[in-house]
Amino acid sequence: MDGDEGASDGLLIAASPAEHAGDERRSLVLPRSGERLLHADLHNHTLLSDGAGRPEDAFGSMRAAGLDVAALTDHAHGESVSYTTIDDADWRWIGELADAAYEPGAFVAIRGFEWTSHTLGHMNVWGGRHWTRPLPLAEDGARRRFAVPPGPPDAPAAVAAFYDWLHTDPDAEGGGGADALVSFNHPGRERARFGRFRFDGRIVERVVGLEMFNRGDDYLFERVDIGGTSPLVECLDAGWRVGLIGVTDEHTPHWGFPPGLGRTGIWSRGFDRASVREAMLRRRLFATRERGLRVDAVVSTAEGPRPMGSRIAHDRGDLRFELDVHGAEWIGRTVRVQVLQTGRPLPDVVAETEFVVPAEGTTRLVAPVDRGDGDWVVLRVTDPGGRGDPRGRRFAGYRSAGRAVAYLSPFFLGE
Repeated sequence: MDGDEGASDGLLIAASPAEHAGDERRSLVLPRSGERLLHADLHNHTLLSDGAGRPEDAFGSMRAAGLDVAALTDHAHGESVSYTTIDDADWRWIGELADAAYEPGAFVAIRGFEWTSHTLGHMNVWGGRHWTRPLPLAEDGARRRFAVPPGPPDAPAAVAAFYDWLHTDPDAEGGGGADALVSFNHPGRERARFGRFRFDGRIVERVVGLEMFNRGDDYLFERVDIGGTSPLVECLDAGWRVGLIGVTDEHTPHWGFPPGLGRTGIWSRGFDRASVREAMLRRRLFATRERGLRVDAVVSTAEGPRPMGSRIAHDRGDLRFELDVHGAEWIGRTVRVQVLQTGRPLPDVVAETEFVVPAEGTTRLVAPVDRGDGDWVVLRVTDPGGRGDPRGRRFAGYRSAGRAVAYLSPFFLGE
């Protein structure tokens, strides 16, 4: 379907007052959850790979820019590739820098690396004890240990071997990545798309992120203008249960400061590494390009409100959402919320409506959702007065929606 064919208007019920109004870090749709909003950038580079700045300056810059959570994720290339890549000494140094910058209650610094194939794609790996190169290009010992079959170094087998590493205990010989969290980066930019988002149920719970905003780009539309399918559709339809994130993918020495680049909102029960990890595992994440924006949503169920990132029991009928959108620069402005399910080449817009962002309070809306039309639902917030992505001009629902403001992590349908 062409994006929004057959879409109906969502029924806007009301904007309502909410507890804790005025607390910029508290979700108005889950006021008793104990969660607070942390602003994060989880994808940054230094001169240890292809960035321009010194790694010892990066965390301080991101903290000074107002970020609460930040990660360094320099590239890990195959050793036969002529690009700058981290090595074991760099990995130890990044860890030392992250530990020195980490201040629970004030700033969460995370060590990571970017697994890098120029045809298959790039994946960030956060918080683990070990790192690895793309395995078919690594040393013979790793090739034998993970039983990598013969073939081109960037065949889908390379993704399968990487997944094997991600499933391997960090205490095993050589060290694996079973203690790490993972994301799909700038999805669809590399044509092989992670072996067409090859699914592996062993690691599905720890693959927590899909970059919807990378730098200033909206990856909902990647390659749809030349016959491709939206990476959001391809990833979720493959079975991955990712949260949606935004990142700067910064390569300059100005980490955290350039405006208009991707960021992630994390709804966390604490302000430390363990709490951030737990929030990411619950997919309590949203992607945005707007500094200071607060976004959250729940859906009503018989058991009570369930937050974005949850699995909910639903077959067909109306879903009742409550949405919190707030930011000092957005009060009084009109935004559009679109309810998306799977479709080709873009998600189908099954409902959409507009509302004025209130100074205080939440917005409720109803959308007809049939699980037969797809087992996931994503809320997309846009500025209808902004310039939309030109790749969406063929698709009426996206042509008129304007500029994307935020993507909320999916609601997954089913028991």
